[in-house]
Order: sequence, then structure tokens, then C-alpha cells
Amino acid sequence: MEKITVSITTEFIKLDSLLKLANVVGSGGEAKILIQEGEVLINGEPCTMRGKKIRPGDVAVLPGVEITVE
Repeated sequence: MEKITVSITTEFIKLDSLLKLANVVGSGGEAKILIQEGEVLINGEPCTMRGKKIRPGDVAVLPGVEITVE
């Protein structure tokens, strides 16, 4: 599994923006589909909200990729 660490300078980042920032999707539309199909876990729980606020310490898991936010 590929592990990616993303640093943010704000209080939070929205889930779809995180996937784009980490370069695991090519577009917002691609992020939307992955999220709506339940392919993304946030801290071990399925998340279908693309606007979910992701804060430092949260971990997003997609098939083959783990993204840690710091």
C-alpha cells in the first residue's frame, strides 16, 4: 500500500480537495465518484461526504493508498 503524507496550513481540508492535493485522483469528478461509491475510509469509517472536513491527524484510506494529514 502506498503511504502519502499531506501537510496542510489551514484548520481543515475538504475530502475531495485532499484527494486532489495528494494526486490520487485526476479531477474533482473522479474524487466525487470514489467518495460516493464508498471507496474512501476516514479513520476506518466509510465516508460518502465529499465536503467532509479532514483535520491534521486524520487518515484517509482508498484502495491501495493511505493518506495521512498533518
